[in-house]
Amino acid sequence: MSNKSELPKALAGFEHVNRYWDRQLQLPAAKILPGEFYVSIQGEMIATVLGSCISACIRDRKLGIGGMNHFMLPDSGSKHSSWESSEVSASLRYGNWAMEFLINEILKQGGQRKNLEVKLFGGGQVLANMTDIGRRNIDFAFAYLKNEQLNVVAQDVGDIYPRKVLYFPDTGAVKIKKLKKHHNDTVEKREQEYIRTISKAPSAGEIELF
Repeated sequence: MSNKSELPKALAGFEHVNRYWDRQLQLPAAKILPGEFYVSIQGEMIATVLGSCISACIRDRKLGIGGMNHFMLPDSGSKHSSWESSEVSASLRYGNWAMEFLINEILKQGGQRKNLEVKLFGGGQVLANMTDIGRRNIDFAFAYLKNEQLNVVAQDVGDIYPRKVLYFPDTGAVKIKKLKKHHNDTVEKREQEYIRTISKAPSAGEIELF
């Protein structure tokens, strides 16, 4: 008999994602970082911590097939001196790409577009001395989903706090914990590094997920 804590096999292409057995909740889990996404077809939890980034949690509500992404998307109106126009364009393409890959993977695994259920989280104003990247991320996400004719059934966006998000694609349940900003600067430091990574990213045709 297999061990209760044995992890189910990840879908092809997601082997690199950090997966573990959550001892508190007694179930398999996957933790995603900025620039990652994960899709599950079998009773797994997907976890992430968001600052100004956004996570879209999408699933087929009838089949329980779903996943989560985690992305940052500065818009072309940014005045920040470290973002040149080409860098901003690359990040804009990344946001579209992150959403499309998540949706397409769910459909690839048998989900149907008419059954998709979307929940949005993140977009907090947590980066000091910057314009509100979080708000632009929120605006992008809602505009994208409206254009794709996908309704948001639940959301927790904006404010000034980072969030820890636990998503259960099989049931659609979400657990959220807001983190005290002044006592946890890990998220801010990670997102600053992510901005630097985006700034050095290759053109859209050269970007690879894995």
